[in-house]
Amino acid sequence: MLWIVAVGGAVVFSAEAQAPPERYEYRQTRMGMAVRVVLYAPNDSTARRAGHAAFRKMAALEAVLSSYRDSSELNRLSRRASTGPVPVSEPLFAVLRHAQRLARRSDGAFDATAGPLLALWSDARRHGTLPDSSALRRAAARVGWQGVELNERGRTVRLRIDGMQLNVGGIAKGFILDRALDTLAAEGISRAMIEAGGDLVMSGAPPGTEGWTVRLPAAGAQVEARTVRLRDAAVATSGDTEQFVEIDGTRYSHVVDPRTGVGLTHRLLVTVVADRGVVADGLATTVGVLGRDEGRAFLAAHYPSVTAYLRQADRERATSD
Repeated sequence: MLWIVAVGGAVVFSAEAQAPPERYEYRQTRMGMAVRVVLYAPNDSTARRAGHAAFRKMAALEAVLSSYRDSSELNRLSRRASTGPVPVSEPLFAVLRHAQRLARRSDGAFDATAGPLLALWSDARRHGTLPDSSALRRAAARVGWQGVELNERGRTVRLRIDGMQLNVGGIAKGFILDRALDTLAAEGISRAMIEAGGDLVMSGAPPGTEGWTVRLPAAGAQVEARTVRLRDAAVATSGDTEQFVEIDGTRYSHVVDPRTGVGLTHRLLVTVVADRGVVADGLATTVGVLGRDEGRAFLAAHYPSVTAYLRQADRERATSD
């Protein structure tokens, strides 16, 4: 609408009034899972441009951080970095910086060098048999976050142990979602939510609300889900609700404790609410490895502003409207 205002006898034409933003939703498969982008925009063309830009960002970062693509920058780094410092892209260096900080604070409960162990347990889930003890020992000899050398000035990475295999699966999804949300902001979208496999990142609240409605698995012995309203926040859940193997009556999670080399068996479902996806994702994994009591103490000591919901695992995960 064009407003006409009389000022001192003169007619002044004001700028066109902004129409209230409308809700748009887009879906694609990224990172091997369904990804949903919900955003509010003034018109269809703006929404489509922003949504497509967000998915392009996810695709580009997948090519950098994927542990499943042989051609990813992460896997190329693992093949080269034991021969000397290797220059890497800004996103890869940023993820490894986050991973190393988390590894240091958790005394190795989070470890981006656990790739050899994760590969063994992936085979275990596929074949239904425990990894051979000698194979576990050989893999463990190539694991250790202290063996990763990051050089901030040159943005290089060196792996001090031959045969190390980086895997940032416990933190990369949150990082990718953060960067996709940043892309939406750069396109002028200030109210958005991205959901991928139960993990969520969100910016400003939908019009007329206090925040995005998010259903979280409840803490303690409660069965029903807990509903909260969040804005400018991220949610990540870690547990064995979908990826596990049962061998000789014991259920082993796809999440491996890097300190022992064994898939988790305590079936703890951890949901973390933080300010950024990379923080929530990494902490959900770390607290899941540490367990209920040690995990809560770890959060209190290093991440007091983070909220965590812990319960025995079932098939619940965070969802948003």
